[in-house]
Amino acid sequence: MIKDIIVIAILFISTLGFSQATNSSPYSLFGIGDQAHLKTVEEIAMGQMGGALNSEYQLSFTNPASYGSLNYTTYVFAGGNKTNFVDDGENKQTSSAAALSYIGLGIPIRGNQGLVMGLQLNTAVGYSLVDQKFYDDGNVKEIDRYYGNGGTNRVFLGYGYKFPFDLSLGAELAYVFGGIDNNVLNRRDNVQLATQHITDSNIKGTSAKLGIHYGPKIKDELRLKVGVSADLESTLREKGDILLYTIFNVEDGTGFPVDTLSSDSYTSTILSPLKTAISAGIGEDNKWFVGAEYTFQNPLEFTGGIYDDIDFYRYEEFMNISVGGFYTPKINSINNYFERVTYRAGFNYQKTGLVVNDTEINEYGISFGVSLPIGLKLSNVNLGFELGKRGTTDNNLVEEDFFNFRLSLSLNDKWFRKQKIY
Repeated sequence: MIKDIIVIAILFISTLGFSQATNSSPYSLFGIGDQAHLKTVEEIAMGQMGGALNSEYQLSFTNPASYGSLNYTTYVFAGGNKTNFVDDGENKQTSSAAALSYIGLGIPIRGNQGLVMGLQLNTAVGYSLVDQKFYDDGNVKEIDRYYGNGGTNRVFLGYGYKFPFDLSLGAELAYVFGGIDNNVLNRRDNVQLATQHITDSNIKGTSAKLGIHYGPKIKDELRLKVGVSADLESTLREKGDILLYTIFNVEDGTGFPVDTLSSDSYTSTILSPLKTAISAGIGEDNKWFVGAEYTFQNPLEFTGGIYDDIDFYRYEEFMNISVGGFYTPKINSINNYFERVTYRAGFNYQKTGLVVNDTEINEYGISFGVSLPIGLKLSNVNLGFELGKRGTTDNNLVEEDFFNFRLSLSLNDKWFRKQKIY
């Protein structure tokens, strides 16, 4: 049974790794796409709450200070599938996309330090929209097709140090890179040529994060855990090309270019202000935990290039509230497999900061999941499920109901063990 689960997990994640579409949301049109949850499957299953957590054998991406608690070398890789049910007030559509979320490696050092490196999906673009105008008799007069794909990834290296008095400090550096293609195709009835507008951009930059974690015992086995992490202010630089040309007016929009009407290049910057996450909770080590997390950030700033001409959307303050926890009946049970299963659940509410047509785009959801042990070791197959809603049909916008399925594999081992002679 366990071997079958591992095989399914590896095949599933390998398939995701070769997937082209990483998003299927109309809201990924804006900025540089939907911001991915830079958290593990386990954290997301608890309502995205993770800054107060630390573990000897599990990674928590929210707070780099948690890396100092690692005692086992930990390999992780994860993917997911998101299904969107989109409602514009008149019509409803369903779309889905799968993607590799992250891969990572955590290495303990001398029992009180940890080094973690990996690759994460950072932002994702994937949309296909149609706007039509009709004659009085109902036939199509004009049609605009909007579609885009791409996004950014981040390579990161984190370090955590744990002091003897239950205090840990950590830091993380990351390099962000990627590319985005946005297309607008305009076709008119009884016109031989259509026009296509393409924006092709490349994005890169660096970022840094600091973290602190404090987890003292307050009574018998009961432990209080508090974590604070801060993504420092960072800037991404975007360079792109803008092309406008004519193509033969065919229904599927695959006609060959006829003439280039304009061609230009641009440079812009994306400033991400300080982002702070404050977490706190209480529980028993490897048994249960319940906590909450509050994350906030000033508005993102897009300047230069194409962003100077945009007036129908903007960014305001970001805010996220998460509540969640986990329960493991008996982590070292030998006779009962399901007593070693970890059960997770949570809730979160988010002001995304995106404002379109003077309307705030907010999101909320519930999540739950399980960690299935592999054999008698600490390795796990982690499953996560999320149900939520984003946006509104007011002011010609769309409302999304979404279902996310996530799967990760966490493998643990001991490195650099001294050989024993019996």
